[in-house]
Amino acid sequence: MKRPSAWIPVIMSLAALAIVLIHIARFGTARESDEGTAAHIWQILMAGQLPIIAFFAIKWLPRTPKPALLTLALQAVAGLAALAPVFYFGL
Repeated sequence: MKRPSAWIPVIMSLAALAIVLIHIARFGTARESDEGTAAHIWQILMAGQLPIIAFFAIKWLPRTPKPALLTLALQAVAGLAALAPVFYFGL
């Protein structure tokens, strides 16, 4: 977790989760006819971390497999945490 390519995706996922939770707190879970700014920022954060995760995996899995797998697992859990409210509430 010392490398930026390890912790930046986790921060991006937590930011995406915060955006969803703030949006739900302010506007509720009703479906909107048009995606708002929160949805676009969420999409950018979630898609933007994929190249960073790929870079991390390509660079660090061959060098230090066990710590890299643990970091990738943490990144996956953070990503799933950001996805969960979107799928649960059908946003």
